[in-house]
Amino acid sequence: VQLQASGGGLVQGGGSLRLSCAASGSIFNINGMGWFRQAPGKQRESVARITRAGSTNYADSVRGRFTISRDNAKNTVYLQMTNLKPEDTAVYYCNAYSLGVGRSDYWGQGTQVTVSS
Repeated sequence: VQLQASGGGLVQGGGSLRLSCAASGSIFNINGMGWFRQAPGKQRESVARITRAGSTNYADSVRGRFTISRDNAKNTVYLQMTNLKPEDTAVYYCNAYSLGVGRSDYWGQGTQVTVSS
């Protein structure tokens, strides 16, 4: 599975950005996709995920501001981020996972999101 992320950038606080993650390769066994982020000096954390069935889950810090969605025809997952805050500044990573014998995780390259105050 290959993941290509795009859409990061610099935005003022209160602004919006949309991240995209296109999946290719052996995607038939993917159970879900999502986004993680890692700020300088901090651990990588889960931001949002969406399962194959369409169930979504959000970190408390972004719930109500971020929306994850997918376009199955394009094998693409989106993260719409609104009302961005400086604390959202991080490198955002696209993730896909499969649940076979054990969990397998696939990662895209990170995309930088910087929110100025």
